[in-house]
Amino acid sequence: MTAADPAAATPALPPALAACRDRLEGERPRIAIVGLGYVGLPLAMELSLAGAEVVGLDVTPSLCAALNAGRSHVGDVSDQVLAKALDRGFRATVDAVELATCDAVVICVPTPLSKTRDPDLSYILAAAEAVATHARPAQLVVLESTTWPGTTQEVLVPMLAERGLVAGQDIAVAFSPERVDPSNPRYGIRNTPKVVGGVTPACTAVVSALYRRCCDTIVPVSSTSAAETVKLLENVFRMVNIGLVNEFALICRELGLDVWEIIDAASTKPFGFMRFVPGPGLGGHCIPVDPHYLSWKLRSHQFPARFVELADAVNARMPGHVVDVVTEALNDVGRAVRGSRLLLLGLAYKRDVADVRESPALAVLEKLLERGAAVAVHDPLVAQVRLGEQVWQSVPLTDEELAQADCVVLLTDHGAFDTDRILAHSRLLVDTRNALRGAIARAPALASRVRRI
Repeated sequence: MTAADPAAATPALPPALAACRDRLEGERPRIAIVGLGYVGLPLAMELSLAGAEVVGLDVTPSLCAALNAGRSHVGDVSDQVLAKALDRGFRATVDAVELATCDAVVICVPTPLSKTRDPDLSYILAAAEAVATHARPAQLVVLESTTWPGTTQEVLVPMLAERGLVAGQDIAVAFSPERVDPSNPRYGIRNTPKVVGGVTPACTAVVSALYRRCCDTIVPVSSTSAAETVKLLENVFRMVNIGLVNEFALICRELGLDVWEIIDAASTKPFGFMRFVPGPGLGGHCIPVDPHYLSWKLRSHQFPARFVELADAVNARMPGHVVDVVTEALNDVGRAVRGSRLLLLGLAYKRDVADVRESPALAVLEKLLERGAAVAVHDPLVAQVRLGEQVWQSVPLTDEELAQADCVVLLTDHGAFDTDRILAHSRLLVDTRNALRGAIARAPALASRVRRI
């Protein structure tokens, strides 16, 4: 017996859910977004510009005040887009009572790891409690925060049931994984297919009505657990393949080969190969974190997630590998790491974003300090970063700053970096992203200054 295709037919909806769906398909539904970060704010903007009346709920009063004044804190949401949404009725608030009047509530809060690398559901639990307190019949509640399979069914549904609301009967409950890729100029909310899974088929129909307002393609799956697992597969896929290519970088270095030459040649194969590139480690809000939600869940089933654990171990090794390359590069010119003046370029975890969460650059900085280096940092998008009790300010990237460094370490390949100038004025460079390739091609006589991982 095979599972029914959730998209095969529109189920008959209970009266409360039919009323909710009709309002979501109407001219101006009222929608609340809980959590106004890199996921919630872009979604709020897209829904607002699609005609919905959107209220954003966040726990930070200063953030709400800034948004209401037209100042965006998210790189993918310009002040101009925010101004249009404000003109169409969007507003941010810390008052959860607003949730009671909304047709749909979408939870977009962080899901970090605890100090023991276990899932930290505190943000979800706090948001779910606020939502459940003000929930009412004929409403849709959607969780977008990445989490372990079963969270929606095992955490959110019981909290609503305590209020007398039966999921699939009185209220629609669903999970829809966020697929935000910060700074991606090609794919945004509108043209990225949207996976949705409801507690029941009727819930899936209701959540589909919501996202059809702002997404061109809806991809229904059979359950909330299926939708939760889709997101984890997406991020495990990237984590494992990044781990694989990072290990290949270590292998090629051991064999005296150029990993970038190997990758370029392999990438010419028109089938059966997908290009991934090595780097200083994993960073950001998803890939270093989300796979651990899966491995944590599987431990309760006595089922080891071997690929996840192995990839995590390889990726965690990369900051140390970068430091080893820096050490070798300095040794080649007769210097030790201890006492050397180093300049790190790029603190963010990814090109052209200002996000330093889980950034491998911080791990590299910490390890270099442990070896006694004198380190300065520069990032065109990050003004400062905290490491322990110390705050590091981004120094101006002058020709003098480059020339004074015993070694410059390029950790994040921001588009704002003038690689020709960096190459010309640096005495010694470690390039962890192969960002200097073009500059070396234009000035081949300077190639001896550069070391790559």
